[in-house]
Amino acid sequence: MPKTKRGAQRKKFDYTRDRKKLKRKLKKKNNPRIESAQIRNAWSNKKSTAGNLRDMGLAFDPNRSIPFQIDGATEKKRVRLVKKPYVISQLEDEANRPIKNAKTLSTDLIEYVQHMIRHHKDNYKAMARDEKNYYQDTPKQIKRKINDYMHCHPDQYKAFVSSLAPPEPMVQ
Repeated sequence: MPKTKRGAQRKKFDYTRDRKKLKRKLKKKNNPRIESAQIRNAWSNKKSTAGNLRDMGLAFDPNRSIPFQIDGATEKKRVRLVKKPYVISQLEDEANRPIKNAKTLSTDLIEYVQHMIRHHKDNYKAMARDEKNYYQDTPKQIKRKINDYMHCHPDQYKAFVSSLAPPEPMVQ
């Protein structure tokens, strides 16, 4: 006796599936989160990815965006009309902004480094033997911490070093 085809069978509701979760998952897959705010604002869900990027003046396929040579003759690149040129200008502006150094040191580490410099100047081996060296840092580790302090807080370091220098005698 032949089996009935799946389409001819009566459809049954699957109670084990969470339809709301499936819909959310499908929506997330079809519309991924775009990190760049400029691209996200100019994005159109009605167009394909390649169409969106073409309108913004960006390349979907980097291999097609650069002209290449075939037997001595270069392939002519078609000039496409950029419908949303403001996206490129915003991306360039963001790329040209100077990067702020977000790295900073804790106050405890700054006090530790200042103590070491105040008592031992440039003698890293003596710093390693100092009683304030609780974590038993090696001379190279201490040197690295001092360099981090110099790079993260250059103004504070200069002021600290100038305060350590003995005052110049007054000439009359």
